[in-house]
Amino acid sequence: MLVGIITGSGTYALPDFEDAAPDRIDTRWGGADVTRGRFAGTDAVHLSRHGEGHARLSNQVNHLANIAALKEAGCAAVVGCTACGAVDGDIQLGSLVMFDDLHFLANRLADGSICSFYAEEGDPERGHWIYESPFCEPLRGALAAAARQAGIEARDGGCYGHVDGPRFNTRTEIAQLAAAGVTAVSQTAGPETVLCGEAELPYALMGFATDYANGVKERATPVEELIRLMGESTGRFAAVLAAALPKLDAKTLSPAGVVYRFEQG
Repeated sequence: MLVGIITGSGTYALPDFEDAAPDRIDTRWGGADVTRGRFAGTDAVHLSRHGEGHARLSNQVNHLANIAALKEAGCAAVVGCTACGAVDGDIQLGSLVMFDDLHFLANRLADGSICSFYAEEGDPERGHWIYESPFCEPLRGALAAAARQAGIEARDGGCYGHVDGPRFNTRTEIAQLAAAGVTAVSQTAGPETVLCGEAELPYALMGFATDYANGVKERATPVEELIRLMGESTGRFAAVLAAALPKLDAKTLSPAGVVYRFEQG
């Protein structure tokens, strides 16, 4: 099976990515630069959200093109990796969270438009994405099991909170998210989750805690510590992926929920 791997801040290339070949996939929403190859013996397409050198801030990521490109490439599943700020103070910095829920109330892209592939009236593919959990449970579970196998501390479950960025959030904003049950936040995975749902791509998201969000602790995490931990995230993500990908079976992975489409009159 072909697996899509999306990485964010701090991870612009995957270590030990074999037969790596850059490619550009053009979609109706724009082009996406990817790298094709093999990771841990599994055919994979790697997509860096921000690009080499962090060329794109969170508000400049073309999520529509990215997810459409992975779909067109033939990916049977997608794993998202994100550096994130812990909202739950019990999360240990440097540990992982395998998210099982989403807080993304605005459901909008950075330009203010609704986060959906269905922008045109009468689109034959249009539909409502209906689900109990927004993530593919077998894929999410495989990542959690892989973390245990690799000896990496990871919370099995948690609510991912999408925040707009590129600024960080105030204490009051974080307190509101904490009251809503959010475990950790970052600035890119909300649209990915929704668009993978609409594209009927099994998707799971793992976060690496690089800092405590404002107000979570008495003192803010020093920027130097955040940057140091961000540098460690690549190895942790790679270790989990290396343990998980060889065990994935496309037959056991299905998209989260269903897309209810409307028959043409």
